[in-house]
Amino acid sequence: QVQLVESGGGLVQAGGSLRLSCAASGRTFGSIVMAWFRQAPGKEREFVSTAYGGNTYVADSVKGRFTTSRDNAKNTVYLQMNNLEPEDTAVYYCAAQYGRVLDGRASRYSYWGQGTQVTVSS
Repeated sequence: QVQLVESGGGLVQAGGSLRLSCAASGRTFGSIVMAWFRQAPGKEREFVSTAYGGNTYVADSVKGRFTTSRDNAKNTVYLQMNNLEPEDTAVYYCAAQYGRVLDGRASRYSYWGQGTQVTVSS
């Protein structure tokens, strides 16, 4: 069982930055693929990024503005969001799954955090 707790969301003006954090419980963080998804009102959940070991992958829609990283010593994965746009407004969810394969499909993740709201004003 993996429990995830996100933090770092908030209100920011367009062009600003935020860093989201997701802390995972358990002693096997190194064996877990971590991912970020987001869901805007009235839209489907959208893949943002994923990370395992030293490998990361970021969705094309945010590439160049968002980066993801993980600190296995702290059981934490981060999402650094720069040059934010109003279209980035959404609830951001952290997700986890045992395995080693980077995957952008929400259905592949068994564990989810409660979500953190990110609002970007124009």
